Amino acid sequence: MATNRLTGLMSGMDTESLIEQLCESRKKKIDTAKKAQKSINYKQEAWKSLNTKLKNLQTKYVTNMRFSSAYTKKTTKVSDSSVASVITGSNAINGSQTLEVNKLAKTAYLTGGELGDGKQGYTALSTLEDLGVSFDGTGKGTFSVTQGDNSLDIEVTKDTTISDVLTKLKDFGLNASFDEKNQRLFVSSKVSGESGDFSFSSSDVNATSALSKLGMVVDESDTTGKGATKIAGQDAEITLNGAKFTSSSNVFEINGLTITAQAQTKAGESITINTQDDTDGIYDVIKSFIKEYNSIINEMDKLYNAEDKKLEPLTDDEKYSMSDKEVEEWEKNISDSILRRDSNLSSVSSGLRSVMASGIQVNGKTMYLSDFGISTLGYFNAADNEKNAYHIDGDSDDSDTSGKTDKLKTLIANDPDTVVSFFTQLSRDLYSKMDSMTKSVSGYRSYGSFYDDKKMKTDYDDYNSKISDLEDKLNEYEDKWYSKFSSMETAMAKMQSNTSAVTSLLGG
Repeated sequence: MATNRLTGLMSGMDTESLIEQLCESRKKKIDTAKKAQKSINYKQEAWKSLNTKLKNLQTKYVTNMRFSSAYTKKTTKVSDSSVASVITGSNAINGSQTLEVNKLAKTAYLTGGELGDGKQGYTALSTLEDLGVSFDGTGKGTFSVTQGDNSLDIEVTKDTTISDVLTKLKDFGLNASFDEKNQRLFVSSKVSGESGDFSFSSSDVNATSALSKLGMVVDESDTTGKGATKIAGQDAEITLNGAKFTSSSNVFEINGLTITAQAQTKAGESITINTQDDTDGIYDVIKSFIKEYNSIINEMDKLYNAEDKKLEPLTDDEKYSMSDKEVEEWEKNISDSILRRDSNLSSVSSGLRSVMASGIQVNGKTMYLSDFGISTLGYFNAADNEKNAYHIDGDSDDSDTSGKTDKLKTLIANDPDTVVSFFTQLSRDLYSKMDSMTKSVSGYRSYGSFYDDKKMKTDYDDYNSKISDLEDKLNEYEDKWYSKFSSMETAMAKMQSNTSAVTSLLGG
C-alpha cells in the first residue's frame, strides 16, 4: 500500500524540503551510478567508431596487400584510341603489339517496308485481310522464321492481326514492333554477330503474300526507300600480331587484354598497343595504405593524449538548467577525452607502430620503410598527435616532403620486385598483429573486436540493476520519513481535537 505523502497540514512544516535534504546523500549515489553508466556508454561509442576504422584498414588494405597480386598493375596505351580501347588484366604480357580491325560486329535488323502507301493508318490490330492478303484454297498459310539452328513455323489466316505476328516473333526470341506513325514493322535480334542473324521463308503462296503485305520481303532492286531493308548479323574480326580473331560482339579477351573494337582500320594500316608495368598503380596502392594508416594512428594519438577536462556526464536535472548548445559542447568534450590514457588504446596503437617500425628481410637484407623514402617527421618537426604518421618523400600532396627526392617511385620503376616483396611481408606481419589483437576472449571480447566489447556491455547492464536497487531503497527511505511525518501530523490533529473538546466542556 502506497504511503500517504500529504504532510505539513497541521504542523505547517515544509516536510517536502526536509525529506529531500534527508534523502540527498542517497540521491547522489543514484546520480553517481548513472554517470558511471553513461561514461561506459561514451567509451563504448568511441571504441565502436575506432573499431570500424581499424577493421576497414585491415580488410580494405592489409588483407589484400599480403599478396603480390595487389601490386600487379599494368597499363596499355593505344596509338589510336578511336579504333580500339583496351583494359589491361594483371596477367597481360608486357610488350608492343599490332592490331587491325577488319570488321565490326553488327546486329541483324529488319526495317519493314511501308504498309500500303504508308497513309492507310493501319494499327497493330489490323488483320491480314485489312492489308489486302487474299487466301486461296485452304484459307491459311505458313511461313518460317530461322535464327541459327532454331526455327519456328508461324501459321496465318485472314483474321491474323499484325499484333499476332509480332507476338509470335517475340516468343521466338526476336525484338518486334509496329510503328503506326511510319506504318512499318521493325524486327531485330537480341544479340549481335552472325549467330543472331535471322531470315523468313515460305513455299506457301498464301504465306508469301502475307510476308509481302507485311513489308517483310526485301527487294534489292528497290530504290524508292519505301521498301524493306535488312542488315545481316555480322561477327567482328580483328588481326592481332598477324593472327585473326572473331567475336559475336566487338569485345575480344585475348591473353590478359580486353580489346573493344570501335572503328575499322584502313586497308593496309594498323595501330599499336603497348603494355607495360603501371608504376603509378603500385605507388597509389602504397600511398592509399599509408594515408589510411596515418588517419587512424593520428586519431588514436589524439584520443590517448586528450586534455583531461575533468568533466562528468550530465544528469537530466543538470541538462535542464543548461542550453542545448551548452549540453552539446559538454558531451562532445567528454566524448573527445573518454579514451584519454586508455590502456587498451595504448596497446593497439603500440602494436601497429611496432610492426610499421620493424625490419623486413628482403633477399637476405633487412629493410625498413625509410629505405623506400617513407618515414615520420621526427618528434620536434611533427604536429601534435601526428608524430607517428608516415610521410612519403616526393609526395606532391604532402607539403612537408613534396620537395624531397621520390625514392619510392624510383625503386618501383627500377626494382618493383623488391618493393612488392617488402610490402607484402609488412602487410602479413601487420595482419598477424591485428588478428592476434582481435581474437575472442570469453566474457571480455568478441572475435574481430579490438576492445573488450562484451565486458563493457556486461558492466553497462550491471548498472541497470544497481541503479534500480538504489532507486528502490530511496523510495523506501522516503516512504519511511513520509510515514513518520504523517504520524506526527495525525497525532497533532488528535491533540488539537482533544484540546478543543476540553475547551468546550469548560465553556470556552
